[in-house]
Amino acid sequence: MKSISILLLAFVLAFQCQCQNPYFPKVLNMRERAEVIDRWLDERAETVLPELMKRTGIDMWIIIAREYNEDPVIKTLLPATWQSARRTTMLIVFDPGNGQSLETMAMARYDVGNLFKKVWDKEQQPDQWQALADLVTEKDPKKIGINKSELFALADGLSASHYEMLRNVLSDKYKKRLVSGQDLAIGWLETRTESEMLVYQNIVRMAHQIIAEGFSEKVIQPGVTTTDDVVWWYRDRIRELGFTAWFHPSVSIQRKDPESFEHLRAFSSRPEDQVILPGDLLHVDFGITYLRLNTDTQQHAYVLRAGEKEAPDFLKDAFAKANRVQDIFTGNFETGRTGNEILRLSLEQGRAEGLKPVIYTHPIGYHGHAAGPTIGLWDQQDGVPGRGDYPLYPNTAYSIELNNGIFIEEWEKEIRIMLEEDAFFDGEMVRYIDGRQVELMTIPRELFPNE
Repeated sequence: MKSISILLLAFVLAFQCQCQNPYFPKVLNMRERAEVIDRWLDERAETVLPELMKRTGIDMWIIIAREYNEDPVIKTLLPATWQSARRTTMLIVFDPGNGQSLETMAMARYDVGNLFKKVWDKEQQPDQWQALADLVTEKDPKKIGINKSELFALADGLSASHYEMLRNVLSDKYKKRLVSGQDLAIGWLETRTESEMLVYQNIVRMAHQIIAEGFSEKVIQPGVTTTDDVVWWYRDRIRELGFTAWFHPSVSIQRKDPESFEHLRAFSSRPEDQVILPGDLLHVDFGITYLRLNTDTQQHAYVLRAGEKEAPDFLKDAFAKANRVQDIFTGNFETGRTGNEILRLSLEQGRAEGLKPVIYTHPIGYHGHAAGPTIGLWDQQDGVPGRGDYPLYPNTAYSIELNNGIFIEEWEKEIRIMLEEDAFFDGEMVRYIDGRQVELMTIPRELFPNE
């Protein structure tokens, strides 16, 4: 009898879990995820990589990493079933020219997935590094890209020891042909394919729905629930659904009190355990990782006071002004413009309209703070030398991250509406991958709108 009760309880709990949100997008099991990742990798190697090799003029790309000290790029080239590099993993991409297909090789004892075929016979040449040098001599590349960059961490994955070993084993002829593969590495990481974008919408939808669930009466009881309660609920919910978090979420409060709300306070100096009360304006910063792609979202909710059915007009107006900053900003996206140019144009236009914008947008994709142009930092609104000078390319994705300051007379202080939504630039225009927040969520949700 006891075993039957336990089984019944397990069934009820499983049913409740499935029915919490009947419209939550399908979550793939681990085998399905691996199949999708490997299929995308093969497609990217056939479509994205050849164009990038031509664009950068690099005809051989060498990526080297040691187990547990992975190059950020190599982790995006490994098959889904590999959690890390193995021993010393060497991957080589070679463009033979004349319209021929790229050659993708692994200087390893075994194939690295379906894409990189092994080209090392240890019995014939026991020295892996010499075998690599022999391959370079055989292929005779004119420009050898390596992941070495002063500007971009994601393109600087070749360790100092491996760089020395590579130079020591190559002849002088090929040492002189070593160049930074920065633009190739960044291009590979930042470029999104049509297949990826079809699924990315669902990934961002998942993030949006988790945020909405956390910012609801299901999780928050005003007067009892604290901001840290909500933060840890988000962490547990992410794990429950089978995703990972690429950063710890934050939940913060703006309310009618004498405290200012500065950017630094919101993310590092904020009180960690504030009790949520009616009349509070809540803010969340939240991101998940799924299918090797990341999300990054900041949204707001208002906690209704007794008798209120919606947020006050002054908060609605503040939110609309922040949406206007988004429109100004994304309207300045143009292929070839640098991050610094987009930043300058957007700030000038926003200020001319009487707004008080701060813009700190970053690419999104294989990484949370991903490869591509930096478009402002919250403490560098005059531009970001180097990383902000990288140009905008089509088929890239961004977290449109910014805020607008506005003085609220009813609260006798300035507040900031801090927004972040993931978007895709197709070369002509920006579209939000799963829409954007244009109205404040309310807690609790209204049950009787016509009363």
